[in-house]
Amino acid sequence: MTDAHDPTDNTAPARPRIRSFVVRAGRMGTGQIRAIETLGPKFVLPYAPQRLSPTDTFGRAAPLVLEIGFGMGDATAKIAQALPGTDFLGVEVHPPGVGALLKHIDEKGLSNLRIVQHDAVDVLEHMIAPGSLAGVHIFFPDPWHKKKHNKRRLIQPPFVAKLVTHLAPGGYLHCATDWQPYAEQMLEVLSAEPALRNTAEGYAPRPEYRPLTKFENRGIKLGHGVWDLVFVKQPK
Repeated sequence: MTDAHDPTDNTAPARPRIRSFVVRAGRMGTGQIRAIETLGPKFVLPYAPQRLSPTDTFGRAAPLVLEIGFGMGDATAKIAQALPGTDFLGVEVHPPGVGALLKHIDEKGLSNLRIVQHDAVDVLEHMIAPGSLAGVHIFFPDPWHKKKHNKRRLIQPPFVAKLVTHLAPGGYLHCATDWQPYAEQMLEVLSAEPALRNTAEGYAPRPEYRPLTKFENRGIKLGHGVWDLVFVKQPK
């Protein structure tokens, strides 16, 4: 007997999905507000439950990397600037982060970066075609420190399975965290996914394309650790 919800049974109560994020109220600077108003129409894609055409979106055929939860977007913009031959789709729910990344796009003159301000699970399921991603970046997701909140962590087996479905063969998943218990969970979960292969013996050296953040630099000087994990989807 199972407690799974049958979508054809209208009498069964729908089970609410656990969200890995909380939309926190944040102050919007005037520059961020202006960026959303002026640059949003060009660089922010409206969420829609239909497949995104990367070729139409970016005006070219290029590898596509999805970043989930880009925060204030500093690292995202630096990576996009350093890899002009790759297109990037950043997903973030917090308006100040969207505004900040739009400012970076304008200041750096980036044409290979677009944003969706929506829940990453919905974006992945409905906007990203299976097997279409060259890579996925998940940098410093909320660690949900309290044990009772661990279930809210993004890196869980069902979500990793969804990511694998949308990666192309040879595509990579790169996670990074500064919370050791979460790093250990990430390593356990990713290592248990049969379609993924670890590129390192355990944790990976930080790839050159991922810049150090100001917060990360401060932590390193204080002796805090940072753990990178880079896994690749194996061909069938």
